[in-house]
Parts: sequence; C-alpha cells; structure tokens
Amino acid sequence: MYEVIAFYLFSVLTIGLFLVTIMSKNVLYAMTSLAAGMVLIAGFFFILGADFLGVVQLIVYVGAVMALYSFAMMFFDATKDIKEKNTNSSLVFLLGGLSALVLVLMFAAPIHSDAIQALYPMHEGVGNAQDVGIVLFTKYLVPFEVAAVMLLVAMIAGIILAGKKMDDSLTEDLSADDEILTQKDEK
Repeated sequence: MYEVIAFYLFSVLTIGLFLVTIMSKNVLYAMTSLAAGMVLIAGFFFILGADFLGVVQLIVYVGAVMALYSFAMMFFDATKDIKEKNTNSSLVFLLGGLSALVLVLMFAAPIHSDAIQALYPMHEGVGNAQDVGIVLFTKYLVPFEVAAVMLLVAMIAGIILAGKKMDDSLTEDLSADDEILTQKDEK
C-alpha cells in the first residue's frame, strides 16, 4: 500500500517539477526544480528495490545538475532578476509542513510495514550492485562505452564554448577600459 501511495505522489511531484523546469523563465528556478525532480526519480528506483541505481542517480545525475546549477549562476548572473515577495506566509508554512510530513511517512513506512520487500536479484547469491555490473559489462558494454565517449565529447565542447565566451567578454571588458582611459586622457 505504501509503495502505491509513494509511486503516485512521486509521479505527480516529478511531473510538476519538470513542468516548472521547462516553463520557468528564471534559470535558478528551473535548475532547482530539475535537481528536485532528479531526486524524486531516485525515489522511484528505491521503491523498485534497485538501491544501487537509486544511489547512482543521486550521486551522478543530481551531482551533475548541481554542477550545472553553479555554472548557470556564474555565467548568467541569474540572481539579479530575483525579486522575492512572499506575502502569503501561511501557504509557505502549509507547503513546508506537508513536505515534512511526506518525508516522515517515507522513512517511517518501511519500519512499520512488513509487506515492503526488495526485489530479488537476477543471479542467486549476488547483490544488486553486482547484478547491475554483470549486466552492464556483458550485455550492454558497447552502449555504455558509447555513452561515455559522448559525455566526454560534450564535456570538452562545453569547456571550449565557455572558454570562447570568457575570451569574448574579456576583450569587451578590455575595450571598454581602453575607451574610459582614452576619455580620461583627452580631458
């Protein structure tokens, strides 16, 4: 029963957060909702009993989104557009209380229910992480390596594009400084 409630709750929240991600005009709001959505996707893995994939989701993907978050803050200077005004503090209190209640129920459900059990591994005597490794490095080795090469190329391209943008902004700053110095010299 707890799994069904958690699944539907996580589904609604995940869809809502990803809608905020694609509909938001503010970069910081989009990145925050993307990170929260990735955390909820890890919750799906935990519900299914795939603990290893849940932890990988948290460490790798949420970590990558947080790195993207910090780069977005640095490159776009997104904090200048934020003007917060929370006039309805009771709504904030209600939403915070509901979030805390959901977290307490998520952590208390496995303690109080004997019906929640993890899925059995595919190979006898092998744990979840070993199962993932066996399948990943036998059946899906080539797609795994292709994905690794694609991520490497994307990372190098991102570094090159960021470097070009920094060079352009540096030359603009230097030319603006030269104009200011020239105006001072003319006076």
